[in-house]
Parts: sequence; C-alpha cells; structure tokens
Amino acid sequence: MRRKNWKETSQIVKRLRILYPPDAFRRSDPFRVLVSTILSQRTNDKITYPTAESLFAAFPDAPALAGAPLSKIEGIVRPVNYYKTKAERIREIARIVVKDFDGKMPRSRKKMCGLPGVGPKTANCVLVFGFGIPAIPVDTHVHRISNRIGLVHTKEPEQTELVLKKAVPRKYWIEINELFVRHGQEICKPIKPECGKCQIRKMCDYGINQNSI
Repeated sequence: MRRKNWKETSQIVKRLRILYPPDAFRRSDPFRVLVSTILSQRTNDKITYPTAESLFAAFPDAPALAGAPLSKIEGIVRPVNYYKTKAERIREIARIVVKDFDGKMPRSRKKMCGLPGVGPKTANCVLVFGFGIPAIPVDTHVHRISNRIGLVHTKEPEQTELVLKKAVPRKYWIEINELFVRHGQEICKPIKPECGKCQIRKMCDYGINQNSI
C-alpha cells in the first residue's frame, strides 16, 4: 500500500492543529512527566492525573521520592494498576536520578532508557512534554491512528515510531502524540470511530474506504 507523502502528511497535521490548538498542550517538569507516564501505563487518564498530583503534593521531586518510605508511595498510588510495582520502580528511579544526575532528569534518550523500566515511549514523552525536544511517543492512539490514516503500515508501536520519523516532517514531531491522542479520544475511537464527524476523513485511508461503502 502507498504511504502518504510529506505534503499530504503536513495537510493532515495542520488540520488537526486547528481542531486541537497547540497552546492547549501540556508542559511539565521532566521528572514529573516521567513519573506520570509510568503511573499511566495500563491505567485510565482519569485515574492517573489525580494520583500523580497527590504523589507530587507529598513528594514534589526526585530527592523527596528517593527518601520516601515505600509504604507511603504505595498508599498514594494505590488507585493505579500494578501500584506496588510502579511504586517500587518510581522510588528506584528517583534514587538513581539523585545519585547519578544530581536530582535532575537527563536530556538524553539513551540515558533515560537506562533507567529501570523506562522504554522508548516513556523516554520520548519526557523529551516532548518535559524538555520540548522533538520526538514521537507512540502509544496505542498514535499506533492505531497512524495506521488508519495511512501514514504507516506497521504491526508494532516500535516500528510505527521509526516509520513516522520518516513520514512526518521533523517540525511536527513534537505535536504528533498530543494531536493523535486527542483525536483518538474524541473522534477516531478504537471501536466505531466517528468518521462522519472527522475533519480529515477525506485524507484518511480508513475514512475514504468507509465513504465508499
């Protein structure tokens, strides 16, 4: 199947930017982005955000979390799935950040991926939402929507990231995750996507096929 060219991809991104203005994008402290991303794994955003806020209210940074009793961290993050594993991992990461990086998150994706349990998606989230450095975090929304539109034809998120970096102009990388996540939550849902309401359906392989049925 033909993959869309840069001009077509740019038109899609520009249309999504109108629907979901960039000024609404989140920016936060890099360490907090890392912790929030870990908490969000296999957990709904409605649970993740308030849990993260409660954790930061008690332990606002890496030094505070590094010295926190594990039982207290577990008690705060209990609402998220796999809370015991995440609590232990978060404290371990905090201790490494304090010991090896003077309490500040490294800006290097390679160094971030060297932290316990931190993979490419989590590291990319920190680069984008913490440092404002171009990267493409690929979660389920980005993987699903990229394939539906026809930007990529991949089976695994890791493959999707590599192909998107070739398919999408670098100047748009920092926006892709937020745009696709919001579009996936509001219109391009996993089951029964609302193609009739979609503003990019004429540029989307899936949307064009639905219109032809």
